[in-house]
Amino acid sequence: MHTPLRYQLTNYDCGPTTMLNAVSFLFDREDIPPEIVRNVMLYSLDCYSAEGAPGRAGTSRMAMQFLASWLDGFGRATKLPLSTRYLAGCAVTLVRDGAIADALIRGGVAVVRLFYDVEHYVLLTGLTESRDKALMFDPWYVPADDKEFAGTGIEIEADHPFAYNRIVPLRCFACTHCAECPAKSPYALGPENGREAVLLFNDRTKKAAGEGIEYFI
Repeated sequence: MHTPLRYQLTNYDCGPTTMLNAVSFLFDREDIPPEIVRNVMLYSLDCYSAEGAPGRAGTSRMAMQFLASWLDGFGRATKLPLSTRYLAGCAVTLVRDGAIADALIRGGVAVVRLFYDVEHYVLLTGLTESRDKALMFDPWYVPADDKEFAGTGIEIEADHPFAYNRIVPLRCFACTHCAECPAKSPYALGPENGREAVLLFNDRTKKAAGEGIEYFI
């Protein structure tokens, strides 16, 4: 049985919450070892605030890269058919022939670091049929009737708690969020040299290249 994806409990735990949501989306509850939950929480929230408070600056890129490697190794060492791939820099893009879009089409998911006022982690779980919008679960709770994204083309969804709560035009991700831009897009990937994403797959359900069927809405 799958379980609904969950929201972060604090202002800071978007990273571990999103990584656990990725595993929850890919696997039944009964198949997920508790060791994954323990280690995702153990290895994340490693950044200190300017005042020296632990965890109050979220999760670092180094921690997320380590988690990706640990999860991939855990999948190889156990019976859980989990594999991951860490992306950085110019490889993190939502172009139609890119690695993230390919992963979504083949049944995988992507944990992506982007901008939503501040740097933030979200989960991409699919594409729309037209492939010009991404299905996203953002762990930051926003009510369905909120006007937060008015005029952006971003839709808030409340009817798909197991898969997504936002529908985001791919053009939103393309924004570099540079200082000169007067209208920074929500969910901008930002400058290429700071981008990162983790692709995760259930190897039992992962489709071969060219075989993918999108998770349509």
